[in-house]
Amino acid sequence: MGLTEDRERFREVGEERREDLAEFISHGDLGGSGPDRVRIPVKIVDLPEFEYDRREAGGVGQGGDGQPQPGQPVEPEPGGDEEGDPGEEGGEHEYYEMDPEEFARELDEALGLDLEPKGKRVVEEVEGDFTDTARAGPRGTLDVDEFFKRGLKRHLATDFDEEYVREGLFVAGADVDDVFAWARGEGVPVSRAWIADAAATAAEAHGEPVEALDRWESFDALDDEVDREPATHRIRREGLDSVPFRREDERFRHPEVIEKRERNVVVVNVRDASGSMRETKRELVERVFTPMDWYLTGKYDAAEFRYVVHDAEAWEVDREEFFGIQSGGGTKISSAYELVEELLEEYPYSEWNRYVFAAGDSENAGSDTTDSVIPLMESIDANLHAYVETQPGGAAPNARHADEVEDALGDADDVAVARVSEPDDVTDAIYEILSTEGEGSGDSTAGEAARGRTDGGGGR
Repeated sequence: MGLTEDRERFREVGEERREDLAEFISHGDLGGSGPDRVRIPVKIVDLPEFEYDRREAGGVGQGGDGQPQPGQPVEPEPGGDEEGDPGEEGGEHEYYEMDPEEFARELDEALGLDLEPKGKRVVEEVEGDFTDTARAGPRGTLDVDEFFKRGLKRHLATDFDEEYVREGLFVAGADVDDVFAWARGEGVPVSRAWIADAAATAAEAHGEPVEALDRWESFDALDDEVDREPATHRIRREGLDSVPFRREDERFRHPEVIEKRERNVVVVNVRDASGSMRETKRELVERVFTPMDWYLTGKYDAAEFRYVVHDAEAWEVDREEFFGIQSGGGTKISSAYELVEELLEEYPYSEWNRYVFAAGDSENAGSDTTDSVIPLMESIDANLHAYVETQPGGAAPNARHADEVEDALGDADDVAVARVSEPDDVTDAIYEILSTEGEGSGDSTAGEAARGRTDGGGGR
């Protein structure tokens, strides 16, 4: 086995020994990663390499200057552990690094997710295969097969069993008009002029008017004795001498125009920064939001993130401030959604996938949730609205926001509510949120769902 194979084998061992992804999300150090690089701790695995003794040895295999001679025992290094003594230092750790694309694939596998991003903004139109046809084009692109099919279809539509129609001329008392009415009633595509010509030919051949050549008592008697032969049977038996083509049968091949759409997304993360959001609650928010940012970055071609914090008022911050900032003020969640609505004006829903993720301890002022937040969630077009309640130890008596959102919008396929009371709840919350968007069409919105219910749809 060569060095290259050895290194690959040790790399695979490193993958196996890295921290479990769900365990890393729930309990690991997320701060060691960046927006575009996820670093997961892994126990050190020394890769094979050549080591060179930099001391002067006087030549290959030669002793001297303190070097041991062949057969001479090697003394242990001073200060080392005695044989059998346990080491006192902790194991060293390195990091297994993955980009957001690999992280998204791994999280899909770990949690059983299956989110398929939608392309929205058209970035390019390209020519595909020559699968489309048009009524005009260069002669060299004439679709001969289609041309023949159209001509043959017309021929079959106008062809009929001539002998069968001629027999109608020999029905007692029937004239040309009677035969024409009978034939068209039977679905035979024959013209009156053709029947008149056939009557004249028959009279000339027999030397007397065709009315005198009675052979059938009635048309019913004729139908009982004579079967009409379909045109397709006759063509199979006799072949086809010609097909009547027309200019309007021409079809010309041209390439299909394929729209390449960029799968882009904007994510607005919202967090309660009021005085009740202590460090433990903020950490739970970070453990839910950070992996979802990585996941959506890996899933989409282009991803932008905006961060909003609020107490009784809302303001935009950068990512570094988002998880740590705290205010001593009260809480008015609708102030955040009013700002979200303004920010999303920069990202038209027809061109951008949009996610609005909010988190807090479910405490809110008065009736702000029912009077303002829920109507704003219904009016803001988004692939998914989510609220994450972070209440270590369970919900507090005055923490009503998550329940009120769930009661009002829980039936919508683009609204998710998750509750996190400890780190072990984090991956369940992430699954609840991301699988909700995956189950829906991706094009409906909370606003559309609400309008449908207002217009006569089923209520909650």
